[in-house]
Amino acid sequence: MKISATSLPRPLSAVAPKAENMLHVNDSIEAVENVFARDVVGGLSADVKTLPSRWLYNERGSELFEEITRQDEYYLTRAETSILRERQRDIANFIEPGAVLIEYGAGAGVKTELVLSGLRDPRGYVPIDVADAFLAETSRRIASRFPSLWVRPIARNFLDVFEVPFDGFSGGRTGFFPGSTMGNLNASEAKALLMQMGRHLGKNGRAIIGVDLQKNVDTLLRAYDDSAGVTAAFNLNLLQRINAELGGDFRLERFKHVARWNEIEKAVEMHLVSVCDQRVTLCERAFGFRTSESIHTESSRKYTAESFERLARSGGWKVVEFWQDAGGLFGLFGLIRY
Repeated sequence: MKISATSLPRPLSAVAPKAENMLHVNDSIEAVENVFARDVVGGLSADVKTLPSRWLYNERGSELFEEITRQDEYYLTRAETSILRERQRDIANFIEPGAVLIEYGAGAGVKTELVLSGLRDPRGYVPIDVADAFLAETSRRIASRFPSLWVRPIARNFLDVFEVPFDGFSGGRTGFFPGSTMGNLNASEAKALLMQMGRHLGKNGRAIIGVDLQKNVDTLLRAYDDSAGVTAAFNLNLLQRINAELGGDFRLERFKHVARWNEIEKAVEMHLVSVCDQRVTLCERAFGFRTSESIHTESSRKYTAESFERLARSGGWKVVEFWQDAGGLFGLFGLIRY
């Protein structure tokens, strides 16, 4: 449905938001399906096959990603969580009292609880995520944990252009983008998101963004190819989603998950590699795969403090705080608009 300023709810007490109270900025489910079909057909028709990483995160994909964060090899969540715990007071001092926290790609919102519990009189929480059911559950849990908090989930891909209505609310706004998802975006996407965050958060807006730092390549590759095979299942789930939603006939056993390091892009890439010559059909189209041909599904770029600061400036932000874990694996950046 369309959103308007009058669609904002009253402040929540112990009443948790229901899925039907979420702001759905897309016009219809059919529109989402059409975009998915367009992206899949276009990506598989290219000379170098690729699929946008955003489509990895349906309900099952979101569940698998949360499982990834609990794997031994996936240091990112542990490192970021240690920063949020150890620098909780510093982070609270950075965020203005009475602020609304807007989280991009909220997921399970576990890290958000650490932030909210340290803030002074937080007024509201706006989680934004494409997975409706996952988003509703996160919103219910946050509302229950913080009964005086105003909670309003928005079911939307955070890369799309949309507005976050704040009619009648005069408090400060802080964007929260943890988990190194910024690294999944190319330079133009990252800049566009930073500029959109600036529009959402206003002239006095602040933001806290998580970034995975450059390090030993072996450590990076293990984080994206865990021994339990959870990341592989997460990647292959995209083919299952195509089968279920677009009538595809991918045989998952004919593809394998591969993680690669791209030195030029300073990124770990995820690929689905065909193990044989084969033909796949979907949307009344046929697509051929040669043995060892891959579908590039995600890039996770790694930054230095300097390279991220340059990116932030390009999107209209100034880095004023930089917190990292004891091992120097991960960084949280505090930004203000300039």
